[in-house]
Amino acid sequence: MAESTEMDQLLTAFKKFAVHGDTKATGKEMNGKNWAKLCKDCKVIDSKNVTSTDVDIVFTKVKAKTSRVITYEEFQKALEELAPKRFKNQSKEEALQSIYKLIEGKEPANVGVTKVAKTGTVDRLTDTSKYTGSHKERFDESGKGKGKGGREEIVEHTGYVGAYKNAGTYEEKTKAK
Repeated sequence: MAESTEMDQLLTAFKKFAVHGDTKATGKEMNGKNWAKLCKDCKVIDSKNVTSTDVDIVFTKVKAKTSRVITYEEFQKALEELAPKRFKNQSKEEALQSIYKLIEGKEPANVGVTKVAKTGTVDRLTDTSKYTGSHKERFDESGKGKGKGGREEIVEHTGYVGAYKNAGTYEEKTKAK
């Protein structure tokens, strides 16, 4: 019973790494990049006994000649190849169990993924109340954008130059004479 639980956890880890970073992946096959990520994240690569080159060589060895991916069965063969190399002082069976324990229940790590900046600098740059000049005209008092009205100069066909102080007073001046 314990053996089947271990295999279920191994299959779950395989599926999680197989779909990592690929929206079209089904979880039945794993590419070389995700195989290398699995080995790195689960600490199969220790840089002494097993290197990234070893991982790539084993991947190439177990996959089908024309294929670019490995199935779950090929994945297990690859682990069987790496286990004695990673755990040199253990028997082949013990080494295989040890490598399974490294991988069971693991998920792809998202270390180094870019986060949204929440600093004062960004707040200062996006504060519309501090905008000046033509940029100030693009937002209302609440900071909401005016849309097209804020981007384009809307022409008023009054016959006066824009910002003329005495606009609309011509009629009054001519009537007075």
